[in-house]
Amino acid sequence: MSGQDAPDELRPGGRRLRLLIADDQPLMRAGFRAVLEATGDMEVIAEASDGVEAVALAKRLRPDVVLMDIRMPLLDGIAATRQLPGDRVLILTTFGLDDYIIEALRAGASGFILKDVPTAELVRAVRVVAAGDALLSPGVTRRLPASATTTPAALSELTEREREVFELLARGLSNAEIAQLLVVGDATVKTHVSNVLAKLGLRDRVQAVVLAYESGMIEPGTSP
Repeated sequence: MSGQDAPDELRPGGRRLRLLIADDQPLMRAGFRAVLEATGDMEVIAEASDGVEAVALAKRLRPDVVLMDIRMPLLDGIAATRQLPGDRVLILTTFGLDDYIIEALRAGASGFILKDVPTAELVRAVRVVAAGDALLSPGVTRRLPASATTTPAALSELTEREREVFELLARGLSNAEIAQLLVVGDATVKTHVSNVLAKLGLRDRVQAVVLAYESGMIEPGTSP
């Protein structure tokens, strides 16, 4: 995959990213393995066909990222993620599983991506999660279920620009995309995002998405 070499900071000492793929479909696991290992800087160290096996392998091997399907036998991906606190889990889903999104994020997932995304987007998602950031593709956030309309009091502490940034990051936009949309520098956006997370007491962007949709601050299906 030309043009998809990993940044040096993700590979200290040239070490490859170690991945665990959990999916009950052998062909799906094989496809993910082929795409990710073709980058040259990632290796799939194990595969799991059910949630129980995924949890056991993750605890024993400590991969950099676990790619976790939602629907699996014995233990589903959400329950499995809940048993891996602190692990970097990238949830994989297919169209029609909208009801699981918020539940998966509450379980501690670091990212959420559709299985049918272009290969470049899948590779990018793995790298983002491996770097310790959180990721949700806009294709996922646009399909979040309808939510309550109770707005947390902490939202009133945000400035007008911080609220604007909050809405955009909650729709899955990256800092660079927000900067381009608001015509400001990347460093400015990074500062705004940090302030938003601190004021709202949020750990990361994933928690911001959950709050934004559950509070009714933004509506599912809307575009920035």
